[in-house]
Amino acid sequence: MVFHPQPKPGQATPWAFPAPERGQLPNGLTVLRCHRPGQQVVAVEICLDAPLEAEPEGLDGVSTIMARAFSEGTDKLSAEDFTAELERCGATLDAHADHEGVRLSLEVPASRLPKALGLLADALRAPAFPDNEVERLVNNRLDEIPHELANPARRAAMALSAELFPADSRMSRPRQGTQETVERIDAASVRAFYEAHVRPAAATAVVVGDFTGVDLDQALTESLGAWTGAAAQPRPVPPVTADDTGRVVIVDRPGAVQTQLLLGRVGPDRHDRVWPAQVLGTYCLGGTLTSRLDRVLREEKGYTYGVRSFGQVMRSAPDGTGIALLAISGSVDTPNTGPALEDLWKVLRTLAAEGLTEAERDVAVQNLVGVAPLKYETAAAVAGTLADQVEQHLPDDFQARLYERLADTGTVEATAAVVSAFPAGRLVTVLVGDASEITEPVKALGIGEVTVIPA
Repeated sequence: MVFHPQPKPGQATPWAFPAPERGQLPNGLTVLRCHRPGQQVVAVEICLDAPLEAEPEGLDGVSTIMARAFSEGTDKLSAEDFTAELERCGATLDAHADHEGVRLSLEVPASRLPKALGLLADALRAPAFPDNEVERLVNNRLDEIPHELANPARRAAMALSAELFPADSRMSRPRQGTQETVERIDAASVRAFYEAHVRPAAATAVVVGDFTGVDLDQALTESLGAWTGAAAQPRPVPPVTADDTGRVVIVDRPGAVQTQLLLGRVGPDRHDRVWPAQVLGTYCLGGTLTSRLDRVLREEKGYTYGVRSFGQVMRSAPDGTGIALLAISGSVDTPNTGPALEDLWKVLRTLAAEGLTEAERDVAVQNLVGVAPLKYETAAAVAGTLADQVEQHLPDDFQARLYERLADTGTVEATAAVVSAFPAGRLVTVLVGDASEITEPVKALGIGEVTVIPA
């Protein structure tokens, strides 16, 4: 019997976040392209400068309806025919609206990319916005609202936004509108919002995938290059104010067997130099099952299946200013709401007093940096991150440099950032649960004035 030599491990290939090539079409559309050999499913992201704050007064949700209506037919195809053509390409098209703008996301096999780009361009160039389809989308949205209000996590998020931001700020209100505002939306208001904000000169296309055998320049020129519109006008970005005075709001859910927790405040966005340290420290606090919050509240006490801390960019501006939501989220059983909050505050105070350990920092860096090659295996993941950078007015190499900065961040720096992000005395705490059971135990903690509001 002949034994072959045991294979030796090869040298690990260095990895870096893909660098895009930036250009512009004659119509003013900015294009970021990123050739990824082997990625036969191409991802396309279209970023439109139509933020929620641009919605007309009393029409919150119109950008969401417009985003959903892009796939409801064009000047050439009915809604049914448009969907059928997408299916023939093996493509999917999704769209959503957020504080930073409207995003369209297309995925299609590389061999069908030119055809799918043509359909996408038609949707942007000449959407039909038929009255009956817009009415159907409005009714669908109205049907969703009661379900969102019944969802403890969604209800907590709404209450936190209403508490943090002044009532006249768009950030204080539900992103997809309320029943009152959505009921006012019709096809005419959708068309007016489209005409006011959607144009190639104020948009960016991100295309990621394997372009072997595809004349991408020609495909872009013949599709998105045929989209015309007025020149882009600078849009003022109003300042955002927030009140993070420590206090508690209980959204009363009589009979609830669990309490949804959401603690939050606003902090710096990705333009701030503290962002990498804040990411690292927040991960150590509650980014995974081995983080401090889970170690205490889940493993030691058994209060919860999991508690997470995170930072989510809300809005950025071209001048480098912006804000992010810094939050801790989870759920606990009703009888242990008070004890769980007490232990959560102990974690925050202990962190401020003693800091993170070198071991916590090292594990967090390994997890955050080491998982990156897997996180960005698909073209869609790369395209989504590049589109995020566009919307947040970040340089194209931001994500690549972020991993370098994470690896260079020390324990002291990460500790200072997370303690600053989650100061024990300046967190707005929202609890969705049975007020009759949890109000008095929460008041006894002394973490802020307690207010009870109906669900």
